[in-house]
Order: sequence, then structure tokens, then C-alpha cells
Amino acid sequence: MTETLSLQQHLIDPEICIRCNTCEAICPLKAITHDARNYVVDAQKCDSCMACISPCPTGAIDNWRTVPRLNAYTLNEQLLWDELPAGLTPEQLADAGVTQEVLPASAPENAGLPNYATSDTSLQTSSFGSTTPPWSAAHAYTHLYGPKAEHKFITATVAGNVRVTALGRDYDTHHIVLDFGALPFPVLEGQSIGIVPPGADSQGRAHHPRQYSIASPRNGERPGYNNLSLTVKRVLQDHHGQPVRGVASNYMCDLRVGDKVQVIGPFGASFLMPNHPRSNIVMICTGTGSAPMRAMTEWRRRLRQSGKFEGGKLMLFFGARTKEDLPYFGPLQNLPRDFIDINFAFSRTPDQPKRYVQDVMRERAADLRALLEDPNSFFFVCGLKSMEEGVVQALRDVAQQAGLHWETVGAMLKAQGRLHLETY
Repeated sequence: MTETLSLQQHLIDPEICIRCNTCEAICPLKAITHDARNYVVDAQKCDSCMACISPCPTGAIDNWRTVPRLNAYTLNEQLLWDELPAGLTPEQLADAGVTQEVLPASAPENAGLPNYATSDTSLQTSSFGSTTPPWSAAHAYTHLYGPKAEHKFITATVAGNVRVTALGRDYDTHHIVLDFGALPFPVLEGQSIGIVPPGADSQGRAHHPRQYSIASPRNGERPGYNNLSLTVKRVLQDHHGQPVRGVASNYMCDLRVGDKVQVIGPFGASFLMPNHPRSNIVMICTGTGSAPMRAMTEWRRRLRQSGKFEGGKLMLFFGARTKEDLPYFGPLQNLPRDFIDINFAFSRTPDQPKRYVQDVMRERAADLRALLEDPNSFFFVCGLKSMEEGVVQALRDVAQQAGLHWETVGAMLKAQGRLHLETY
């Protein structure tokens, strides 16, 4: 009888995946892809490098099944799943001719190790993002509600829904407050939740949750209340000017006070603000990536009001097409300059040159250099995936201009939980 090799096939659990795209964005081999329904792993490309495991906020990525190598689950099979298949028993494997010891998918000698190689034009940016929280971060509670938890979801009541950008042709952005009443739902700055849109897709299957970063501090949008806020962007037109009606964002932006919403989570145990009162926080964001930055800023502001703030520096780099596209632009303008150092970058201001967050970071190189060298400084990046490389390149340039070895600095930032990248 011919012996059949087997492998530990890497799979994504469709029941708890919140479609945040982290795994696909970070996979160095482009082995992960998705359609409108599922995220899936190509067994022909995956080499078990494990780069996608730690960044996943839900643990959906951390699933394996022993299968005959020649009969690995195809992408088409995975795209149709509503839940993971059960693992094959030893008897089923034997019937398939698998008689050898189970082998993992082949992996290079350096699998799982960061790639710090750089060039003049690009960086392996995901290699520098840390999955280790700041050493002084509070303990984060995760997965209190969800498909694999004791309770499938928690019901929140809409307490507020306010537009926070001018209504434009392409999109508008809303600030939405959810109240959880008497049920516990502890969150920290930097965490996210999943919203379960009602109804079903075109194939009659219930919609999957969508992920949103929390925009309020740990003691609530309104201090002392069991609530939180989200920053939700509704896209109105695609790149060709055609109307767009996204499932979750339009559902959220159309909510009215008193409406009920199904929530799962919370998620995230690394993109967390430090608690050390003298720690410095550098926040770099675009668009709705401002949500966790607003949460961190507001928590620091409340500590300052209570007299518990000891002078850690807050520095914000905030990018948008125009100032009208910036969520929370007005409130930001009112924050004391001795409390937060705000730097705006606008790429579409009429009669003005395009400026992006990385351009402004280079202008502030002297300040950033000191913060890179300070072990009490932490960097948080959140926004569109397209900004990530430019931001990391700017940090590399700042380091190199100061005579620092970027690979050493980048490795230190990652190991110490000081550089966090959350882009989508």
C-alpha cells in the first residue's frame, strides 16, 4: 500500500472571524485571501511561518486540521464553510492511506522570524509591528461575547448618533454611542468590538460581524456609565462614482436613539495604551483610525483633570484629504497645547501641496528622534493600509538621520511593545 503524507492544514474559523483583514495583510506569502463571505488559507502557499497568528484579534486564525496532503481542503471548499469541519480521526486517516507520522507544511529555516530587510523603496512593515502590549497596559478582557463564548452576543442600546464630518459626496462619518445597561462589558483604549448586522446575505445566511475600534476611554463615553462610542464611516460612492450601500456601515449610520444592536467581543490585547503616567504616546492616524487615538487622548485628559496626570507627552499626527474630512476636528482644536502636540496633514487642500502624515513626521524629526530613544515612548499607527509603509519609512529615516541603526531600533520597538500597527 502506498503511504500518503499528511499535513497540519492551517484554516480560519468562519464563525469567529470578524473580517478585519489583519491576516491577509500580514501574510508574507500572500497565502490568505477572501471573498464577500470568508477568509481562507491556500495550502499550496502556506509554509507555516506563523506570522498571522499573534496579530489576529479573535483567534480565528489559530486552527489546524490533519489531512492527507493530496486532499487538502481547497480554497473553493473553504469559501463555502459556515463552520470548520471536524478533524479526521486516526481511522479516517488510515482509510485515506495516511500511515506516516503527521508532518507540518514545509517551512524555511527562518520561518516565523521577523524580516528586517530594507531597501530604498520598501520595507517589510508588518515585521516591525508588535503584538506585545506596553508593559504598563491594563489587563484586557476579550471574547466575553461571541459564537464560541457562553453568550453569543450582548444587546446594546443606541444612546447617540451624530455626524462628525461634513456630508460629502464620497462618505460621511458618524460618532455612535452604545449603552450596555446593567450587563458588564469592560473595555480598554485600543480594543475593538464586533457589530452583528441584522438580516441575511444574498444566499440567505446571517451576516457576519464587522469590527469597529472603540473611540471612548475605559470609563465610558460618559464617565461612570456603562457605554462606549464608535467612529463609523459610511461610504456613499465607489471610485467610479456609483452609489454604494455597505451592509454594516450603513446599518450603523442609520441607527436611531433607542435602537438595539447586537455586539460581540471585546477584541484586542496588544494595541493598548500604557498606564505609566510619565509614558509618552505618539499617535499616527488617518480617517476613522482616529478612534483609538481619541480614546487614549480622552483618558489622558480625564486623568489630567483629576490631578493624576504626571506629564507624559502626547503627540498626534492626523491625516485627511481636507480639514472637513477630519472626524472630531473642532474638539481637537480646543485641547490645550501643553497637553497634546497636534500635527495635521491634508492631501487635498485647494491650492496647497499634498501633505501626508509621514511628511509632517519628517518635519518633526528632532522630537521623534528623542522619543524613539526613550524607552517610555510608545507609537500607535491606525488607518488605511496604504499609510503603513510611509509611516515606518519615516520612522526609519528619523532614526538613520540620527545615526541610529534602524534594524536595531525596529527590533527593539517590536520586542518592547512600543510600535503598534493596526491598519486595514
